[in-house]
Amino acid sequence: MVIIAASAYVSLSIVTTLGGRIGVGLLPLMAWRYALAAPILAAIAGWRELAAVPWRRAVALFVIGGGGQSLVTYFSLSALAWMPAASLGFLFYTYPAWVAIFAALSGAERLTPTRIAALGFALFGITLMVGAPWNLALPWPGVWRALLSAIIYALYIPLLHRLRGPLSPAAASAYLIAGAATIFLVAAERTGGALAPMTSIGAWSAAGTLAVYSTVIAFLTFLRGLEVLGAVRAAILSTTEPLFTAVLALLILRQPLGLPTLLGGACIVAAILVLERASPPTDELPHAA
Repeated sequence: MVIIAASAYVSLSIVTTLGGRIGVGLLPLMAWRYALAAPILAAIAGWRELAAVPWRRAVALFVIGGGGQSLVTYFSLSALAWMPAASLGFLFYTYPAWVAIFAALSGAERLTPTRIAALGFALFGITLMVGAPWNLALPWPGVWRALLSAIIYALYIPLLHRLRGPLSPAAASAYLIAGAATIFLVAAERTGGALAPMTSIGAWSAAGTLAVYSTVIAFLTFLRGLEVLGAVRAAILSTTEPLFTAVLALLILRQPLGLPTLLGGACIVAAILVLERASPPTDELPHAA
């Protein structure tokens, strides 16, 4: 279940790239991804559970949760205009390292020698992929978007935990994704129209795939795997996400894997494995992108 969820999450960058190739921009594609997924998740949660959510919590999830979701999605997937999907996958997956850094800065966790070594290894992996500041191997606009999305997600995880409170993941996600759908629909309308590019079967197929497979199925399978395996083993299995991205980018998008990407990505995955073992993650909602 966790591996299925990982493959579903990584399909985001692949399908988004394919959508761009047929003329569907990021904003309308994400607008319809969330707009189609929200009612499905609401049906899974059930009307009674949704109606029982206190209005303050519902509004917070809709506005703050949906806003955070939108920021992570926009900055991560907009990086695809400058870099291959595999590079984005590895750079975004540095978010557990940022979580560890922020936890240390806030005093919530202590930076042990093991964690310091893992963070250094992750930074080394980023440097291998991106290059030195004076000689970048990847375009800077894509690099800062990918890393910013990882940083925002690292800050978003504890915020989301507080916003969710005692709610079931399905109910919380229904409000959150409805908020993200509203934000992207408004943004798409202001920049050319949400329906303007959705004129082909391919466009709606891309939006439907992102809604059903990359959002709803990813969410359900991750939760089921999390229930059986526990948080630590589920998180470790989730490190297959950037590896899946690299393979799918090669097979579907025909984006070659350079040696710096492979070596840097391997360093990042190894560092995250060490961090996951040293600092067990909480049972959170799945991947926010």
